[in-house]
Formats: sequence, structure tokens, C-alpha cells
Amino acid sequence: MNKLHLIATTAFGLESLVKDEVKRLGYPIEKVQDGRVYFEGDLKAIARANLWLRCADRVLLEVGSFHAETFDELFEGTKALPWENWIPKKGIFPAAKITSVKSKLFSKSDGQRIVKKAVSERLKASYGGDWLEESEATYPIFIQILKDEVVLSIDTSGSGLHKRGYRQYGNEAPIKETMAAALVYLSHWRSHRLFLDPLCGSGTIVIEAIMIGRNMAPGLKRSFVSETWRTIPEEIWTETRQEALEEMNDKEFKVMGSDIDEKAIRQAKTNAKLAGVDQFAVFQRLPVDQVQTKRRYGVIVTNPPYGERIGTEKSIQKLYQDMGRAFQAMPDWSYFIICAYPEFEKLFGKKATKNRKLYNSKIKTYFYQYYGPLPPRKHLDKKEQETDVQDEN
Repeated sequence: MNKLHLIATTAFGLESLVKDEVKRLGYPIEKVQDGRVYFEGDLKAIARANLWLRCADRVLLEVGSFHAETFDELFEGTKALPWENWIPKKGIFPAAKITSVKSKLFSKSDGQRIVKKAVSERLKASYGGDWLEESEATYPIFIQILKDEVVLSIDTSGSGLHKRGYRQYGNEAPIKETMAAALVYLSHWRSHRLFLDPLCGSGTIVIEAIMIGRNMAPGLKRSFVSETWRTIPEEIWTETRQEALEEMNDKEFKVMGSDIDEKAIRQAKTNAKLAGVDQFAVFQRLPVDQVQTKRRYGVIVTNPPYGERIGTEKSIQKLYQDMGRAFQAMPDWSYFIICAYPEFEKLFGKKATKNRKLYNSKIKTYFYQYYGPLPPRKHLDKKEQETDVQDEN
């Protein structure tokens, strides 16, 4: 088991970010597909990837792959794989999720039933007996069928990685933590620059920015299903968590969030405290049309309401117009806005430097990127200067 094949799943449009995250962890990339980054690692890679990947949805352990156009081929291909290497005699192994795209095997319920039966047959042959108790740790099986190619894996994460463990309160339609982290990454923000989310809701973007600024592993405050597996020694998890704690920096900086909703501000403050980052966050109740500052070279990252989240068409149009006037009154700032409204740029009053298509849950959105000037580098340390040069390019 020295060399494992792992898969980081992610929202469409974020594959390049997850690929870069995996590479920063030091693991070689095998390939990248829509919504999936395949990489190699060892047992410790399972722990490190779950603790550190900010933009991935899950970390899967690939058990094997094969071609199947019939349910008989699916059964035999599944049964031929070494499930006993991971699932113990009393392990629980639900066929938890299946996707089938452009394949002859399109019945999801039949596919799940057949995979479950095939794994069961393999385990009974390996351990002996004609019955499996399924009473201990859980090994959720994920099934992907794409153009008749089957990839079978075991989920090592459990709950999706967006569930960091800090968000006890959310507004009506909060952005996922994984997407919020991706937006901060795409803004190229660094902690020496002012940061503001003027429509912060329950504070997710602000909190994720602080965690990035502190180099705080996003999975520190939660558990993972693979922590209960016999095949991964407990000391690996203990060591990985301790290393993550030691890698946090002691930089002093503030990240700001504002919103017109007083309840949302209270929620944001509570969430920041639960995340352990409240000393780095400043929240205030403020309508977006009153956002102003004389400070320069800041960065705005925000997820404004759109569609049914805000209500009437006129309300939407007025909000975006207010945003445009407020943001453009800060000419040295850069601002980055994720939005699904098709006429956003027109209402905002300025065409984006560039935009990027992203899927916020299942909603197709565009990430509008408006780049202002970079701050003078004379006050930055060498590492920050090099980072800003890379971002500018």
C-alpha cells in the first residue's frame, strides 16, 4: 500500500486550483478530468489532503477501474478488485454514490445494487462465511461511470470537505466554504493588503480569507470517516494535525466584512469565533452604497444576492448599481464578484478585466474580476514582493 491512487473531487471550474493545492502538498498529479484531480500518495497523503485541501469536495481512494457495458461486466469487474485490502470483515460498505455519463449503464439504482453485491461476494470469499456483519467502521463506495469506463473508489472524507466545522449559522443561501476559498485564491489576495466582503452574510468568505492568510488548515476542526479505519494508524492523523498546527503563521492582519442585515452580522461574528479567527475579523452593519474608505490598494471579494435570493428585479438592479458606484469610488482597489445575473456588468457600470465561469452549487455563475493597481513593494518583504510579481503576470 505504499503507492496509492487518490482522487480529489471538486466543483466544475475549480480543477486547476485543486491541482495546484495537491502539487503544493508535494504529490504528483496523474491526470485531471472535469471535477476530478487524480494524484499519487501514501497513507499520510489521505490525512494531509483531507486536512489541507481548501477547494476540493472530497478525497477518494481509487480501488480500481475497468471497462463495462453490461451489468455482468460491472459485477465481474467489481468483484475482481482487492476490496479486502481496505474493508475489514465487519466493515460497513454502502454503495453511497453513483454517477453515469455517456454510458450504456444508466440505471443508478441497479448499478449501486450490483456493486454492493459484488463487493460483498469478494469479501465473503476473502474472509470466509456466507454473511457479513457490517457493524464497525464505514467505507463508502463511490462509483463513476464515464463513457463506459468505471472507476470505483472509497470515500475517505465522510462529510463533504466544505463542512469545516465552524459554520453553525448561515444566511438564506450561503456560499460553500470550498467555493469561498477558491474565490479568495483567484483574487490573489495576500494578508498585507486590506480585504473586504461588503455583502458578507454569515461571514464565510471573510473566514476563509483569514484561514488562508494564517495558513490554517481548513480541516483542523472536524473529523473524517477514514480516521476510524484500521488501515490508517492513529499516529498518522495525530502527527498530521500537529504539523498543521505548527505551520500556522503569526502574522497580524485584519479582514473586514459588512452587510445591511444585523442578524447576518451576528451570525458572522459567531461563526468567526467558532472558527477560531475572530481576532482577525471586523464585522459591521453597513449598506453597500455606504461602503467607502480612503485606504488604498484593497481587495473586495463578494457573493452578492441574485435571482430568488433577493426578490424583485428592481431590487437586484438597484443593488448592482449601488455596488458599481461604491466600488468604483475606490479606484485603487481590486474587486472580484461572483454572480449569476446575466446583465451584471451593464448594471455595475464597468466591464470586467476578465471573467471565469464557475458553478456555485448547481448554479452557473461568472466570477467577474476587476484588477486595480498593485501596492508599492517597498514595504513588503522579499517573499511578498515575489508573490505580487507572480500575480501581476
